[in-house]
Amino acid sequence: MNADPHVKIDMLSQPRYLAGARAMIASVARRLGFGESDCAHVALALDEALCNVIKHGYEKRDDQHIWISIWPLHGSCCGIRILVEDRGRQVDPEEIRSRQLDDIRPGGLGVHIISQVMDRVQYAKREGGGMSLLMEKHLAAGQAPFARKETA
Repeated sequence: MNADPHVKIDMLSQPRYLAGARAMIASVARRLGFGESDCAHVALALDEALCNVIKHGYEKRDDQHIWISIWPLHGSCCGIRILVEDRGRQVDPEEIRSRQLDDIRPGGLGVHIISQVMDRVQYAKREGGGMSLLMEKHLAAGQAPFARKETA
């Protein structure tokens, strides 16, 4: 990831901004050639990631920063790359896992959902504190990259 992101957002850790982040990422994914189902999956993965940062990383403090960076993927695997970063509580990436699926109760499935709907998921500790989550979704065979051209 040497190139600067095409989109970079700095948002506060407030749930009121989640709907806007979902809408924005779905719109970008749509313009990169994803169908509606995949756009919804990408938006869901971002929402789950942001909720996890707010709830676990920042322990529901609403005055902390979350950074979202977005790149289109070109070449052998076209799609979208999303990086979510925070300065919250660090955890060992090997310890990040979903609860058991047979443990039926609300919540706790964000990590599972993210891993199921995205093609690449990588958690890492950030130097200087916090965590990063790299997610990628690749276009399926037959989907045209950058299919929707926008006019000014």
